[in-house]
Amino acid sequence: MSQDLYPAERARGWIPWGALAPFLSLAFVIATAILGDELIARFVNMDAKGNPVDATALVAFTLVPFGFLLLVLLAWVRFVERRPVESIGLRGGNKIREFLRGHALGLAGIAGVVLVIWIAGGLRLIAVAPVFSQPGFLVPILLLLFTFALQASAEEILFRGWLLSVLAEKFNVPVAVVVSSAVFSLLHFGRGQHWLVTLGTFLFALFACAWALRARSVLGVMGWHAGWNWLLAVGFGLPITGLDVGIPGLLADMRPVGAFWLTGGAQGPEGSVVCLGYFVLGIAALRLQPGKASIAS
Repeated sequence: MSQDLYPAERARGWIPWGALAPFLSLAFVIATAILGDELIARFVNMDAKGNPVDATALVAFTLVPFGFLLLVLLAWVRFVERRPVESIGLRGGNKIREFLRGHALGLAGIAGVVLVIWIAGGLRLIAVAPVFSQPGFLVPILLLLFTFALQASAEEILFRGWLLSVLAEKFNVPVAVVVSSAVFSLLHFGRGQHWLVTLGTFLFALFACAWALRARSVLGVMGWHAGWNWLLAVGFGLPITGLDVGIPGLLADMRPVGAFWLTGGAQGPEGSVVCLGYFVLGIAALRLQPGKASIAS
């Protein structure tokens, strides 16, 4: 049964067919990524795969392509579909409070995952707050607080706002959750990627869907995603989704010493079974907690 996830003023333009929406989301991401990467590669250090290799490049990487993505998506909703942004999940009473609340939960969540891996013997503590001995890194760390907010918000608005709502309206909520999560996982897939990493990405997307469905808004999960990514990137000297740009840890400098399944290896803590457990428990909590909606709606 189809469902309007984020009730708002009806669209006065064209909403894409359900079967087209996943391919359109891929086109949005690929086109803006190519344009953004081509632009920033002229000014910052990127590797052969187009990944940032230092802190300045990471700032540009999280700002320019995702800035383009957000602009393209909002222009599509405004001028093609002709509907308000509330209809793609940007809705709620106190938007800033909801975002900041989610941000705090994201910080706590990734800090808890890293702490559990450390207690289990998967990480070795090398130094405490080493960034303060290299204060030049504090500027990009501060900038990343804002650029990761942009990057995470663009992804959440696209996948848990726009794509999830279009698929739910054209098909039903379970189909919307599975397909949007599969597209998200595909765009984060790397050749030779360990199956634990793929599963973790899919569970990440399911968790974000569960949050958006319960809240009937993407504001909170935007904040959670931003806080999670930022602290993982700058907090512990560990990789984030396989990227390690050499930022001294804001809280600690840690090194993986255990098995891949415990530490996530070169992928970082997101490839760990501890992180998988976090998402499974989070999905269960969101499903069981009384709220406005659930995955089974």
